[in-house]
Amino acid sequence: QVHLVESGGGLVQAGGSLRLSCAASGRTFSTAGMGWFRQAPGKEREFVAAITWSIGNAYFADSVKGRFTISRDKAKNTVYLQMNSLKPEDTAVYYCAATSTTVDVTTGRYNYWGQGTQVTVSS
Repeated sequence: QVHLVESGGGLVQAGGSLRLSCAASGRTFSTAGMGWFRQAPGKEREFVAAITWSIGNAYFADSVKGRFTISRDKAKNTVYLQMNSLKPEDTAVYYCAATSTTVDVTTGRYNYWGQGTQVTVSS
């Protein structure tokens, strides 16, 4: 089992920044990659970004490219999502996820999920 805990969400004005963190514990040696997804009210959970654990290759949804970055600290078993130039449409619950196979834009590829952290961007 891998246990994921997100932190760093909150309320920010449009144009502002937030950094989300996701700390992993448990059988972290089995982790091949980590991803961030988000879900707004009434909408499906959507891919935001992902990173491969060993090499650090990063992938982003078109909607966040150029504004968000993803990184990982292998020593701390933590992945970060730096969100800049935030827009009201970025408002959602953000979830961290871990995969033991390969990173992907689909939720089904991920074995473990955090509880989510709320990000609210005011206009």
